[in-house]
Amino acid sequence: MNIRRATIDDLPGMQNCNLMNLPENYQLKYYLYHALSWPQLSYVAEDHRGRIIGYVLAKMEEDAKDVPHGHITSLSVMRSYRRLGVAEKLMRQSQQAMVDCFNAQYLSLHVRKSNRAALTLYRDALKFEVHDIESKYYADGEDAYAMRCNLSSLKRTNSATEHAA
Repeated sequence: MNIRRATIDDLPGMQNCNLMNLPENYQLKYYLYHALSWPQLSYVAEDHRGRIIGYVLAKMEEDAKDVPHGHITSLSVMRSYRRLGVAEKLMRQSQQAMVDCFNAQYLSLHVRKSNRAALTLYRDALKFEVHDIESKYYADGEDAYAMRCNLSSLKRTNSATEHAA
């Protein structure tokens, strides 16, 4: 398995992974918007044949009143590749890129209240905390946990610091 930064050519594979696994789906132009606006933040996981088996779609929030912070728009891993640490690796790559490229202070995301596997990943492995509950957030009426993770423990890598100078 290989994890790398997503490219424009990966967008159809990312969309397919989303359609196969998640009830919330996006048009291709939404993936393109992320890829063009924040090309450093989204990652894909490939199998040994180069097929996309997971992805994280991420962005920076553009609220000038708040400190720099990122947001995970979507995270998906094909069913046959779950419980192998793929989602955690994708998330960690994106988190580090947010800190290195944008000096992000925290990361936010939404997760279905019923998604126990995702809640375990976010809360236990990635140290997210519930910040709020958004009533009827999803199209089917399910509530979402609005979660946040403090990124202050991630230091900017030397290569990113050198590029910024």
